[in-house]
Amino acid sequence: MARKRKGQAVDGWLNFDKPEGMTSTQAVGAVRRLFDAAKAGHGGTLDPLACGVLPIALGEATKTVPYVMDGRKIYRWRLAFGEERTTDDREGSVTVTSPHRPTAAEIVAALPAFTGTIQQIPPAFSALKIDGERAYDLARAGETVDLAPRAVTIERFTLLGMPDPDHADFETVAGKGTYIRSLGRDVARAVGAYGHVVFLRRTQCGPFAEERAISLETLRGLGQGPALRARLSAIETALDDIPALALTQEDARRLRHGMSISLPVGPVPPFISGTIVRAMENERVVALTRVLDGFLHPIRVFVDHPLTQGEPDVDYR
Repeated sequence: MARKRKGQAVDGWLNFDKPEGMTSTQAVGAVRRLFDAAKAGHGGTLDPLACGVLPIALGEATKTVPYVMDGRKIYRWRLAFGEERTTDDREGSVTVTSPHRPTAAEIVAALPAFTGTIQQIPPAFSALKIDGERAYDLARAGETVDLAPRAVTIERFTLLGMPDPDHADFETVAGKGTYIRSLGRDVARAVGAYGHVVFLRRTQCGPFAEERAISLETLRGLGQGPALRARLSAIETALDDIPALALTQEDARRLRHGMSISLPVGPVPPFISGTIVRAMENERVVALTRVLDGFLHPIRVFVDHPLTQGEPDVDYR
């Protein structure tokens, strides 16, 4: 007999401000315990070294995690010149050194080559799998890790300044799967100086921005109850880029039971075949559907827990 999952039916997104030194898994566990939630996940891993926006999904919101992971991400970070390290950040062992220190002009001249769709080799110390094994486990065991280049998209790459000759500060707007540690390693090599990342903060992840991110200390200070639940955003916060369609109560009921429905008659947008549509009832998401042959076919159906879903416009400050 399957063991019953512990916790309550808590549904919504939390814009969590992850501190340095905490893994993304630890962050999810801490938030899940605070909310006593039955289910939780996150919308994009941050390394222990990194801090900043880590969207955490509770309950039914976990069904929308891929839509956050696919969203644009913004990072502010610092690159230290002079040493390349095994992990491409300050936690690794030094592998090679260089006395060269690039000028700001040299760095700016190198950045266009790292903008747009580029090929990037992920760090050896990453969670990617090689023959079923995590790359970081193989690297820690002293094995050679050979990861293939992958296409990633860098929308914007800006040098913010150089506080001293040994360091440079950047802001990067990137797509899914981009490793800032690899970016730092490759930029340093491009300007003839080895380097590694010493600071990394994510300031935006999909629709979640740092201005409304909430720290673990603040969450703990709220206790367990309405004040804590009020910090959640609604499930549909992660689906802002997906067109919405209001349904009747009967059509919503049918979708919740996994049945397809005809596209409503009336002033309905002309959805082309294959379009993903967010089906709504009374401003709550019912299901993610796909338009095919004049019907809405459910892809993801959401259980309605109206007392636990968050509000979409909560001020997290």
